[in-house]
Amino acid sequence: MADLPFGNVMSAEQLMLTKMDAMRIQASPEFVVTANPVDIHTVNEPMSFSTAMTDVLNKVNDHQSLASSKMTAVETGESDDLVGAMIASQKASLSFNALLQVRNKVVGSFEDIMKMPV
Repeated sequence: MADLPFGNVMSAEQLMLTKMDAMRIQASPEFVVTANPVDIHTVNEPMSFSTAMTDVLNKVNDHQSLASSKMTAVETGESDDLVGAMIASQKASLSFNALLQVRNKVVGSFEDIMKMPV
């Protein structure tokens, strides 16, 4: 590289940057911000805490039911999709653990509020 003239080094760097830019454009299209699908149905109406918790509980229950049905299908031989069953099981486990963490934070906050002097 020390043998190359300064002009050649710059052109090699420019060439590399041009190629990298072309690859970046080709790899990912322009980033477009779209509306959050969760917010679409709640744009006009605010969601209460109880409604949000009910929705989350129903979603966790759906994940658990789907995982249970897939695992049962694999165990009885109706399906050979072991990978799909394991992914559904992990998804259900992850969503349940996240729900437990939220519950623990809510209970902890409630206990902190109850300990406050009036």
